[in-house]
Amino acid sequence: MSQSRIQTNEVALAAGAAVINEVIPDDATVKDVKPGDLKRKTARGAVVSTGAQMVMLVLRTSSMMIMARLLVPEDFGLFGMVAAFTGFLGLFKDAGLSLATVQRESITNAQTSTLFWINLAVGGVLAVLCVGVAPVLVAFYKEPRLFWMTVALGLGFVLNGAGWQHRAMLQRSMRFGTLAIIDILSLLISVGLAIGMAVAGQKYWALVVMTVGLYGVHTVAVWMVAGWIPARPSRGSGVRSMLAYGGAVTVNNLIVYLAYNADKMLLGKFMGAEVLGVYSRAYQLSNLPTENLNSTIGAVAFPALSRVQNDPARLRSYFLKGYSLFLGLVVPITMSCALFSEDIIRFFLGPKWGGAAGVFRLMAPTILIFAMINPFAWLMLAGGKAGRSLKIALMIAPVVIVSYAIGLKWGASGVAAGFSLAMLFLALPVIFWAKLGTLITAGDVFKAVMTPVSSVVAGALAAWACGPWLQGI
Repeated sequence: MSQSRIQTNEVALAAGAAVINEVIPDDATVKDVKPGDLKRKTARGAVVSTGAQMVMLVLRTSSMMIMARLLVPEDFGLFGMVAAFTGFLGLFKDAGLSLATVQRESITNAQTSTLFWINLAVGGVLAVLCVGVAPVLVAFYKEPRLFWMTVALGLGFVLNGAGWQHRAMLQRSMRFGTLAIIDILSLLISVGLAIGMAVAGQKYWALVVMTVGLYGVHTVAVWMVAGWIPARPSRGSGVRSMLAYGGAVTVNNLIVYLAYNADKMLLGKFMGAEVLGVYSRAYQLSNLPTENLNSTIGAVAFPALSRVQNDPARLRSYFLKGYSLFLGLVVPITMSCALFSEDIIRFFLGPKWGGAAGVFRLMAPTILIFAMINPFAWLMLAGGKAGRSLKIALMIAPVVIVSYAIGLKWGASGVAAGFSLAMLFLALPVIFWAKLGTLITAGDVFKAVMTPVSSVVAGALAAWACGPWLQGI
């Protein structure tokens, strides 16, 4: 269980990895952090990660608002046709090795260098695949403009692969402030380039440049700051177990990605670019808050849970604190999206996107459901249960894909409604399966969910009841 929609963000989850203050020799190791240090570093990481993600959320939201006004639904639809494929390839970009790195108690310089060359090679292979598949996408969608878009987006995989291990060096050094600045500046520069191109009339190419530019600026920045030059790859460096763990994570992400992007492929194929553009904007807007909150809290929760995975009582305590916090932030967002969808769409996307309001409202339940199940990915992967996460993904995928196929008859609204109903059906089985073998009880989960839900529902009912008296104010 992970996310494209609930994709486990390897970059974010790795942000609180074990401490290492310098590049270590090939035969040296780094021991686990002490319990006292874990609490202190977790608290500090939470503050920095939260601040950075708040700024990133503002930037992403602002860019979405600006680009929605500069471009038309067709532009987003064309980009969405390619992004469904390149996003799929993106699941392989680091082969799950960043999560494997966090999971390990120690790591050597030889391993880090070997992983760098693996990441770069994977990026090159993915770029070549983009070139090879570009004609297939053109034929599938009957849209010739997709060819060079696909080729250009493939360059991003090479740029991204070249920076993964340098970022990991900074993460393991606990340089959260530096990483926050790099992430913010990378996003700011890429958004600036995209806005400039959109103003210049470059249409969908503005979205391509925003994606590739983000990878390019980020990679240059981490190379400059890390100051690390990888050695040649070496045999016998001990990365086989890391590759096995990362492979399980990657397959898991692959299955879930297919499940949560089949809707866009079906709409693009049978309904066209404009309908897909409307759906994808509503989808992105509903996904934005939970994705950022999941990254923020998961950045600290995952490594903390990894360090206490062999202490069941502390594992339960750490998880429930993070879980309750996550739900407390997401539940009010869910209610707001359900009640004020027209106002939210008008404010964030502009008046020409009115057709997205109905789709957005129908997707509101998924915001809560993903908030309920996302954190259990932290729990399973921190405990080394990547296999269980994969089995849960295999359960989720066919259910949601069938729901899309059934709803497709009614267009974007039907697909959105089917998606929400499928996730409501899956929520309890996913949660109960994910928590097996831990001290977390059904009562713990129920209490964590119902505390914010009851408060928000009571507030919404009170506001609804007072509505007639407030209309004239």
